[in-house]
Amino acid sequence: MDGANDSVVTEFVLLGLSASWEMKVLLFLFFFSFYVGVVLGNLFIVFTVVCDSHLHSPMYFLLANLSLIDLGLSSTTAPRMITDIFSEHKVISFPGCMIQMFFVHVMGGTEMVLLIAMAYDRYTAICKPLHYLTIMNHKTCISFVVVAWVIGVIHAVSQFVCIVNLPFCGPNKVDSFYCDFPRVAELACTDTDWVEDVVTANSGLISMGTFFLLIISYIFILVTVRHHSSAGLSKAFSTLSAHITVVFLFFGPCFFMYVWEFPTLSLDKFLAILDFVVTPLLNPAIYTFRNKDMKVAMKRLSRKIVSSKDSS
Repeated sequence: MDGANDSVVTEFVLLGLSASWEMKVLLFLFFFSFYVGVVLGNLFIVFTVVCDSHLHSPMYFLLANLSLIDLGLSSTTAPRMITDIFSEHKVISFPGCMIQMFFVHVMGGTEMVLLIAMAYDRYTAICKPLHYLTIMNHKTCISFVVVAWVIGVIHAVSQFVCIVNLPFCGPNKVDSFYCDFPRVAELACTDTDWVEDVVTANSGLISMGTFFLLIISYIFILVTVRHHSSAGLSKAFSTLSAHITVVFLFFGPCFFMYVWEFPTLSLDKFLAILDFVVTPLLNPAIYTFRNKDMKVAMKRLSRKIVSSKDSS
């Protein structure tokens, strides 16, 4: 982070969400309860998958990794957002701002690739059931997760190197509750049109490319199943509906924040809240309430916990 040494700005001021005291109380209760739900919900999924031998399959291995990434994505912004709500001066250091931006995009990029892996897993299970365990073996699942993290890091680094060495000499007010590449780049004391183009090409186009690839893959699965039986189509659609919901929840805000040319700051903030707080909470709810195996496994785990407490 040598760029920080050559810049006048050593810290950024986050303007946050609202100046009204009543609204601050409501926001605190909303974010705190949602973040607690994110932590408990996603950790419970991971714990259930690890402890229940019935869930030791590729699908649930990828789901557990998705839960960990959702927890990490939310934790990059939500704790600070909660503590800053009642602060008059929401200050974040230059290194802290850079680190936050970096990890936000590492987690975001990793989740994009992991969602593709989960789509491929469903394609294999539905369209090639006899070869499913051969194709989606342990080595393949580990490779998917490793590749997802590598691409996530590359995605973040390619933007990070463009921002970290920009000269910042004021102003230093970021009209948001967290640091992000577009908002911070606007504060640089130089022409940043090329930086905005890099962010749009990297975050925007890759997000949309991944989104359309996922939608096409789901359509291909449904069309393939439809040729075999209508009953299979109904079952496949029921299975894929949870995945499709997660895809729209995750990629919808990305489109408006990184692709749409005329976003408003209020819309950006609202969509960022969806990505960092709401979606990471809805993901475990979607995958558990719509999945019989997960619900049964959670009941088994709950009974084990209760019986162990009673015996002790």
